[in-house]
Amino acid sequence: MQIRRYTPSDEPALFRLLAEAGPDWSAYALEPGRTRYARALSRSVTYLALEGPDAIGYVRCREDDGFGVYVYDLLVTTAHRGRQIGRLLMEQACADYPDQTVYVMSDADGYYEKLGYARAGSIFIVRPRQQEF
Repeated sequence: MQIRRYTPSDEPALFRLLAEAGPDWSAYALEPGRTRYARALSRSVTYLALEGPDAIGYVRCREDDGFGVYVYDLLVTTAHRGRQIGRLLMEQACADYPDQTVYVMSDADGYYEKLGYARAGSIFIVRPRQQEF
């Protein structure tokens, strides 16, 4: 297995991984989401876990101008889970940005707690309130 930085030439392998990962992920791989997600990837710090030509996992992060690195997406194929690939993908961001804290925006808290990661807050959805007249 190899972990390395994503390049645009990896797009077919990554989108194949997303399409095969089920309905929560396939929306990224199908239009109109695919075009938008490809643009997001071009602006992100993304790493792939590869076995030969096949993407078996990836992590997509954003570096916030020295204020931290934020993990937005993490996926490992079902067949490859339990091999610490997700942890290794996130730790690659730690290695490449040693002077910054790497944060995870999670919807799978149990996984990150199992890895021993400390909770550092919550994420809330901001919606404008209706004006009262």
